[in-house]
Amino acid sequence: MPGLSTQLHEEQQAVDRAYARLDALRSQTRTRLDTVRAAGSHGSPTQRTLRDSFATMYEDRLTQLRAMEDRLVFGRLDDVKGERRYIGRIGLSSENHEPILTDWRAEAARPFYEATPSNHGDIVMRRHITLNFRDVIGIEDEVLDVHSEQVDKASKAGTLTGEGALLASLSSRRTGKMTDIVATIQAEQDRIIRSDLNRALVVQGGPGTGKTAVALHRAAYLLYTHRRKLERSGVLVIGPSTTFLHYIDQVLPSLGETGVVSRTIADLIPGIKATATDTPLAAKLKGDRRMAQVVANAIALRERVPQDLPTVHVNGFAVRMLDTDVRAAIDQAKRTRQPHNKARETFVRTMLMALRDRYAEQLDYTPSDDELNEALTNLRLNDKVRVTLNLAWLPMNGTWLIDNLWSHPLRLRALAPWLDDDGIAALTRPKGAPMTQSDVPLLDEAMELLGPDPKIAAQIAAKNAKRAQEEQFAQDTLNSVGLGSGIVSSQMLVDQMNGEGGEFIAQRAAADREWTYGHVVVDEAQELTAMDWRMLIRRCPSRSFTIVGDVAQTSALGGTRRWDRTMNRLFGERRWDLNELTINYRNPQEVSDLASDFAQKAGLYISTVNAVRTIPDAVRRIIVDGESDTIATAASHVAQLAKQFVDADGTGRVAVIAPSHMLDPLRSTIFSTLPGTLGQQETDRLSEQHEWDAQISVGSTESVKGLEFDAVVVVQPGRIEQDAPSRLVAASDLYVAMTRPTQRLVIVRTGEDETALQL
Repeated sequence: MPGLSTQLHEEQQAVDRAYARLDALRSQTRTRLDTVRAAGSHGSPTQRTLRDSFATMYEDRLTQLRAMEDRLVFGRLDDVKGERRYIGRIGLSSENHEPILTDWRAEAARPFYEATPSNHGDIVMRRHITLNFRDVIGIEDEVLDVHSEQVDKASKAGTLTGEGALLASLSSRRTGKMTDIVATIQAEQDRIIRSDLNRALVVQGGPGTGKTAVALHRAAYLLYTHRRKLERSGVLVIGPSTTFLHYIDQVLPSLGETGVVSRTIADLIPGIKATATDTPLAAKLKGDRRMAQVVANAIALRERVPQDLPTVHVNGFAVRMLDTDVRAAIDQAKRTRQPHNKARETFVRTMLMALRDRYAEQLDYTPSDDELNEALTNLRLNDKVRVTLNLAWLPMNGTWLIDNLWSHPLRLRALAPWLDDDGIAALTRPKGAPMTQSDVPLLDEAMELLGPDPKIAAQIAAKNAKRAQEEQFAQDTLNSVGLGSGIVSSQMLVDQMNGEGGEFIAQRAAADREWTYGHVVVDEAQELTAMDWRMLIRRCPSRSFTIVGDVAQTSALGGTRRWDRTMNRLFGERRWDLNELTINYRNPQEVSDLASDFAQKAGLYISTVNAVRTIPDAVRRIIVDGESDTIATAASHVAQLAKQFVDADGTGRVAVIAPSHMLDPLRSTIFSTLPGTLGQQETDRLSEQHEWDAQISVGSTESVKGLEFDAVVVVQPGRIEQDAPSRLVAASDLYVAMTRPTQRLVIVRTGEDETALQL
């Protein structure tokens, strides 16, 4: 009977074979790339074009192969015939096309995640393989067929287990980067990952259930399964903050996918960066779906008959502009159903023609075409006509319109009669004030109704014309070498000619406000308002969405507390599916129980039913005399937690969550306390880290949403509740704060704070 050491050696041989093939493919691709590059710029234009396109394809392939180094192999399936199938993050075959490694997204790999003892098909055993770089350091076997001889073999070898690989990953220290869960995907997660592309999918789950990881792995699965459909349109990932996007930015590349656009709502419009934050009330009002009509009304207000209509002179004849002319031209422009700035061309043309005809009516002869054209030119250049036409149909851009909307409270009241005095006051701000995140969906609405600025429209038209010429040249090139009807299209060849691989397609999509994606992933979706959703639906007309969130964590006043109310309006009752993740993989049971009990008593919907780990002393409560003592005590505990969990190699994360007014003094006190425990050199290293990659961070509940840490210190939770805009938001904020740690939760508060809020 082979022992553990023998089996480790056996698996090492299989892993070595997979890495050897990976190295061979890398070398082969690199050699082909070098050969293409060595050809230089010689040859015909057609030959140079093909050479450039192949060079770009080889570069893309080499980038993908290089990203596969970490944990290339992580599993094995044994069937009833004794055959073995190794599972990894990419599919590999030998030169003779014999399978070496099965891609985790392939149908053949599904049993690795979904097989159970009661439903295992022909699979008798599932093996988890743990690597340290390229070395096999551990194996764990789950025998699915209890009658199989594998039970006895695994038991005697000491490899028989059930959740070892998962628990090992949960106990590892945080790094500030989300790692993929491809080796430890659970059955309920895998079923969601492989769901139908053509439906909106909502994933509801409490903290630590793996919602984000599931969403990102689903994106990778869809890109693998529906490559041809999605490679031209791309996938958009929406996250709650730039810190969060930094946290997840390595997951998809580690799964072989780089052509994905990651954005927040605040920076979804190219060239626009929202830097300010609205009050909760203002954000709620701006997110109200009725704001779409307010924007439309603001545009319609600039399509009107001016009070003073001029009379101009053309060749000695007085030509009067009539209100009937203006109304007729406005109606004519509106009938085109084009955006405001585009329809303005029809309005101006109609008005000028009406004025020209009025000039011609005064003549006692039939004017020539040259005379009419000259009259039309004089009318177009006349200052009075130009000013009046602008007053009647004002050319606008969205930024100006939104800024103008908030800086004129009386006009806002007329445009939005449903707003009360408090609402008007909350929305009013000085002209030229910084744009807020809540402005962005309204700006997008305005841009959609206005159309592009005329100057920008001309630039876009020029780019489109150039692209059309390039694609025609590419098609001629393909035809000339006999590839006109092959798998390489003219669009693909142009992309390669311009260096536009998967990553460049993502860059093009991110730079184009009107780009429509094949699929959209939305994380922390419970925070989105109705206007946020309008902006996202506009970017995915197919309604193919992966929507993940937790209604118990909703902190936005205009966010979602019930999925059906939001989703039915967006997709219709029969066009979306709800899946719930119920197992907490992040928090120890002690932390999960404390947070869940509090949230349920506060009236929040809790979908997570249990945690998979228990850690003694995972929750610590400390009561001090005054608020100044809470700062000193919290700093002292942070120093001890940093010593326990934070390493100089960059692993380990500790977070402090506190009321806004305490953040600066807490940060200052913590970093003045650390040298006594960690030394000055280590303290200096920690204090110089970027905010998004800090091993010790101090922030509000909003700043830590979606993130996880080894240890968390919550300071004055009662005050956090008092500062929230509503009771439910307060409960959600505290639920978020308490559910960030994977190992330890420390609550530091005064006795008065404890009296105000019982935990």
